[in-house]
Amino acid sequence: MKYKIALLGALLGISAAPSFAQSNVTLYGIIDTGVEYVTHADASGNSVVRMPGVTGELPSRWGIRGTEDLGGGWSTIFTLESGFNTKAGTLNQGGRLFGRQAYVGLKGPYGSLTFGRQYTMTYWAILDSDLLGPDIYGGTGSFDQYLPSARSDNTVAYKGTFGGLTAGATYSFGRDSAGTGNSPGQGTCVGPVPGSPQTCREWSAMLRYDWSGFGAAAAYDEQRGGPGASANLFDGTPTFALTNPGDKDIRMQLNGYGAIGKLKIGGGWLGRRVETVSAASPDVRSDQFYLTAAYPVTPAFLVDGGIYRIVNRQDDTRGTIEVLRTTYFLSKSTAVYLQGAYLANSAKAAYTVSQGGGGTTPAAGAGQLGVMAGLRHSF
Repeated sequence: MKYKIALLGALLGISAAPSFAQSNVTLYGIIDTGVEYVTHADASGNSVVRMPGVTGELPSRWGIRGTEDLGGGWSTIFTLESGFNTKAGTLNQGGRLFGRQAYVGLKGPYGSLTFGRQYTMTYWAILDSDLLGPDIYGGTGSFDQYLPSARSDNTVAYKGTFGGLTAGATYSFGRDSAGTGNSPGQGTCVGPVPGSPQTCREWSAMLRYDWSGFGAAAAYDEQRGGPGASANLFDGTPTFALTNPGDKDIRMQLNGYGAIGKLKIGGGWLGRRVETVSAASPDVRSDQFYLTAAYPVTPAFLVDGGIYRIVNRQDDTRGTIEVLRTTYFLSKSTAVYLQGAYLANSAKAAYTVSQGGGGTTPAAGAGQLGVMAGLRHSF
């Protein structure tokens, strides 16, 4: 029998000896929480002191990522990442177990191809230019909460780097298959839908170039309408439905970053275009501009901040956020921070300074001050 098996293996070109590829799996995470104070946190002008539930300097999360070497420069890759609310121990991203990322794919000499729930190219394009990132007072997220949560379900993604040039694209067959809200401000838009290839679809593309501490990026992100889909402009105006597959919610950006000695600077433009088929839902356009900077005073003490400005001419709403943040690193894994931000709203605008989990929307025209002291640990 042994000789018959060996002969069969030889005929099929299969080695009789087992082969084991080298694999590596990493458990990682961030726990970040603190206490914040926000003025004019409701229409009556009352302030609030609370422990925010979504983010501090960084959103709390834990995950598992792994690779397996397949040989010839190819490897299998996967990531499972869960976001959680530190103050209550509950899951974020609509209660999904792996609501931040859940994908598997292949990586080789020509880039990576991945399948599952993952970031769109909007996230990867802005990563280095908005130096405050998904901070509770990060202006790009305060004015458009989709930006730090740019993810989609049912997604095929490609990303490859060739010299200093990186190209990437994603295509989602239905961006919210769980129906729990894929990212803030989009509604649900459960998909895919049989017989309607555009319903709940999303696609994005990115080009960026990085060289010697400098870089620039451009990206395009388009969401299609469907059952339950909506658009929130986050300026205090009512959310409106995007139920027709011909409806579009488009985000575009151009940005760049650079370094002068120890000082790092980043900035850019973000354009949002909501285009609807129905005349009852007028098209809306907004433009956001930002400039950020970071400077390490000492290896253990970092000061960073930024100014963010948004203009929505259709709604006649404008907002400006100024942020200053200080971080002291107690070790490679643990840091304490103190940060503050001031938001100025125009007469009809009701943007909110805090991304701490809602509940801090001011009256139209009211300014807001936000201050937070926190602690974060990574592993």
